[in-house]
Amino acid sequence: MAKIKRLIFEINKLHKNYGSYSALKLKKLDIHPGTIYGVVGTIGSGKTTLLNLLAGFDKQSSGSLLYEGNAYEKSWLGKVKQKQSIFSSVDPQHNGNTKTISNYISAQFPRKKNMIENRYFRNSSFKHLWSRRIDLLSAGELNWLGMIIACECDPRVLLIDDYGMYFNPAMEKDFRAQLLKMNRSLGTTIILTSSSDIYLKYFASVLIFLDHGHISKIRTGNSRTQKKEKNYRQNNFSNKRKKFKERK
Repeated sequence: MAKIKRLIFEINKLHKNYGSYSALKLKKLDIHPGTIYGVVGTIGSGKTTLLNLLAGFDKQSSGSLLYEGNAYEKSWLGKVKQKQSIFSSVDPQHNGNTKTISNYISAQFPRKKNMIENRYFRNSSFKHLWSRRIDLLSAGELNWLGMIIACECDPRVLLIDDYGMYFNPAMEKDFRAQLLKMNRSLGTTIILTSSSDIYLKYFASVLIFLDHGHISKIRTGNSRTQKKEKNYRQNNFSNKRKKFKERK
């Protein structure tokens, strides 16, 4: 009998209010392990509120939010600090840090410094950033550094808010490749938010659209559609080949 995979997150009748303002109101949402989700919505749609609840930075007003079948017994933020290998969210707030990226990475990941340099800097268009001071980085470069740090913690769940907001196309392309590699090799569940699906539609398997705190629609991303089309073409080709051989 096949083993049923436990859901990473289960949301039921989840409400989040700030005073009289209803920021989020979700009837039901299941997050499956090893899947890339894109949450799309404008400012005020509730996408950042959702990520804050999933990360444990905030607590729901009512309803159920389960992680692997268990309710949060205490602030999930505590678990983030204690066990970064389980759960990680991107926090690119390194302003005022006068260390170079090289020195900062060396302090954070002493055994992985050379690997990180090779993976993200040496053979990319960001080679020049390796020796740059963190307080001199642009908003996009800071965001990119925060994502690198979160990824290198090898989390089971990775949350990224406002994905691609400060990225130029080259940054986004490089980092998208790393996220896909991370998802395929480690099985990391990745949840990204954005005000547009311009980037997310190309690699998220599931797109969730939020509007004023409600889910307006859920659809598959292009990555899953392309995979289905590829499988269909392969199966169709195999069937035609089989019929051709039978005729002979």
